[in-house]
Amino acid sequence: MSASGSKFISTEPLRNEEARWARLVKTTYLDPNGVERTWESSERQTRPQGSGIDGVGIIAILEKSTGPELLLQKQYRPPVAKVCIEVPAGLIDAGESPEVCALRELKEETGYVGEVAKGSSAVSPVMYNDPGFCNTNLNMVHVTVDMSRPENQNLKTELEENEFIECFSVPLKDLYSECRKLEQEGYAIDARVGTLAEGFEVAKKWKLC
Repeated sequence: MSASGSKFISTEPLRNEEARWARLVKTTYLDPNGVERTWESSERQTRPQGSGIDGVGIIAILEKSTGPELLLQKQYRPPVAKVCIEVPAGLIDAGESPEVCALRELKEETGYVGEVAKGSSAVSPVMYNDPGFCNTNLNMVHVTVDMSRPENQNLKTELEENEFIECFSVPLKDLYSECRKLEQEGYAIDARVGTLAEGFEVAKKWKLC
C-alpha cells in the first residue's frame, strides 16, 4: 500500500474532550523584566509516567557493500497534507529505555533487526521538536543494520492498521542532494532528516571530516 494513496478531506477545530493525543494549553510566565505573559502551545497526553521523553527517532544505517545507507520512510502526515520523508520513529512504552524502544520500533515499522551503535554517542541528548509550539521531545538513537543477517533478508513488518509506511534507503554521502530532489518532487522533509543532511553539508564546508 503506497503512502501517497492518502487524500486530504477537511480540517476543523478539535475540542479538548475529543483529543486523544495532544491538547492545547495556556502557560503563564514572567519574562526577564518581570512582566507577566502568556503562551499558547500544545502538549502530548501519551508520555508514560516516569518517562523523560515521548519517543525516539532512529538513525538506522544499513551496512551495504557499496557503502553505508540511511534508512528512510515515506509516510502521509495529515497536518501538512503531504507525504513526509522521515527516519523511523515511535512513542516509548512505560519502563522502556530509548535503546529498547528504538530496536522495537525499527522492527515493527521496517522489519529490520538492528543493533544499537557502540559508544557514548549512541543515544543523543534529549531533543525538542518545536519548543515554541509543543513540549514533544525525543532521543535520537543510532542503530546499525547488518544486511547479511538472515532476519534482514525477508522483511516482515508489524504495522498498525492506520500505518501506511514505505521504506527506502539513501547513500549517506548523497543525503543532502536526495532531500533537495525529493522536495522538488513534492515531498515534505522532516526536520530530523533535513537537519542531519544540513549537518553533513556543514561538515563538508568547514572540512570537519
